[in-house]
Amino acid sequence: MVRIDIEIINTIAIEAGKKILQIYDRPDFNIEFKKDDSPLTAADKAAHHTIAYRLGRQYPDIPLLSEEGKSISHNVRHAWPRFWLVDPLDGTKEFIKRNGEFTVNIALIENNQPVLGVIYAPVIDTLYYGIRSEGAFRQIKNKKVENISVHADMGQEIIAVRSRSHGSEEEEEYARSVGCHKIISAGSSLKFCRVAEGQAHYYYRHGPTMEWDTAAGHAIVEAAGGVVSGLTYNKNDLRNGPFLARSTDRLPDIPLSYNE
Repeated sequence: MVRIDIEIINTIAIEAGKKILQIYDRPDFNIEFKKDDSPLTAADKAAHHTIAYRLGRQYPDIPLLSEEGKSISHNVRHAWPRFWLVDPLDGTKEFIKRNGEFTVNIALIENNQPVLGVIYAPVIDTLYYGIRSEGAFRQIKNKKVENISVHADMGQEIIAVRSRSHGSEEEEEYARSVGCHKIISAGSSLKFCRVAEGQAHYYYRHGPTMEWDTAAGHAIVEAAGGVVSGLTYNKNDLRNGPFLARSTDRLPDIPLSYNE
């Protein structure tokens, strides 16, 4: 099996991020809408083409499933032992709002679970990555790469992170049940990063997401020592059910529903 060079994947994510910023810095950018009414911009397309081309050149034998190339049928992909799962621009709504909280997500899936994840936030020039059994890391701008861990000292108060754009009564009920003292908000897959770097104890999402929204963050949280429940990959229906990413299994799990 071909060994993956994480530095190459990091470089590809950063290159895609630079393509996004070229469009982000324009005074106006065209916005289209998909069949589900979710927005699509030229930045999504540019990042997708960059990642697909570079990964295809570097690892021609590993297939790719991307938000912008999701039409591959389950009859084809169910036999893939490993594949790239990519969200070229996670947080398109945040991109359109120009709040900077969008990311490039690249994950490697093996046997329907993420084993490697890279998240790059272009506006703040911050890179997160994690590899199963090897640890999780963060690089801010050109500073030294540092290890990150879910076990950073946050004191005794329970801190949650949740979406800026979505929320539910189920999430509020879980917060009450664990005695959550503080809730912070973040866009895109940065919510997973907040758990992985020890800024929040958990991220619970009840509402629907897609597999490419979660795979890279899932890998990073687990590589940082955390626990993720409710997620599996390469399903017939690529939508996720409720899931919980947490820093410790001392926090109770949630009732889970899967979309197999």
